[in-house]
Amino acid sequence: MPLQNFSSQSIAVNGTSINVLRTGTPDTFPTSTPTLVFLHYWGGSSRTWLPTIHHLATSFPCLAIDFRGFGQSSTTSSDLSIPTLASDVLAVLASLSITNYVLVGHSMGGKTAQLIATDRPDGLRGLVLVAPAPASPIHVPESQRLDMVHAYESPDSILAVLDGVLSHAPLSTELRAQVVEDSGRVSEDARRAWPERGLTYGFEDRVGAIAVPTLVVGAAEDRVDRVDVLKVEVLGRIEGAQLAVIEGSGHLIPLEAPGEVARLLMEFAGAQGW
Repeated sequence: MPLQNFSSQSIAVNGTSINVLRTGTPDTFPTSTPTLVFLHYWGGSSRTWLPTIHHLATSFPCLAIDFRGFGQSSTTSSDLSIPTLASDVLAVLASLSITNYVLVGHSMGGKTAQLIATDRPDGLRGLVLVAPAPASPIHVPESQRLDMVHAYESPDSILAVLDGVLSHAPLSTELRAQVVEDSGRVSEDARRAWPERGLTYGFEDRVGAIAVPTLVVGAAEDRVDRVDVLKVEVLGRIEGAQLAVIEGSGHLIPLEAPGEVARLLMEFAGAQGW
């Protein structure tokens, strides 16, 4: 979906400026239709979700958020913890008077979405977790953590991670360039925050409080958040969560299989009567 089909807006919340991309508004849809709120992976941006939103924008108002330190959002603080990202999302929704919504989170965005849902905020109707990082801490060897800290330092290192870790299905030249640009734009603090603190942040004792319909989307070829781990660490902790597995995709499901993500989301929404 071309960027010109979206409105772009910077919203001042929690001492920083958060950029959002928006298509459609609640007043252009039936009052029962929730806004889909898209949260991206570590290294991505709101643009990561554009191919998926392309399939959904005529059915739902859509809002994609750049986390602080990513995309075109700024940050005046080195605090890029998962609770801070979650607080930013809720502040953006309050600023835009969005009171009926579904969180759609990918990877780091999926972990953030789970944390938000544990507090059962008013207006949250559902949760779609796309290759989500689990709520339980992830501990990696020190050498791997250091590799992650430096993963987005140059176009060559970004492409090495893209081809060697993140993706399975080939991406178009345009999408590869977008990944390089988005990952290269990540602030120094944001590059370090996830491998140094976000991965090990745990709230697994709280996810049992999630009480909205939840769909977990995994990828058969994902080498980051594997389906077998999702079954234990996500579905095993969220009562009633459903699992759908996309074949032929790696971790970057929103870019590798956007049509499938949109189809699953539409089916999930239909089952809830949205």
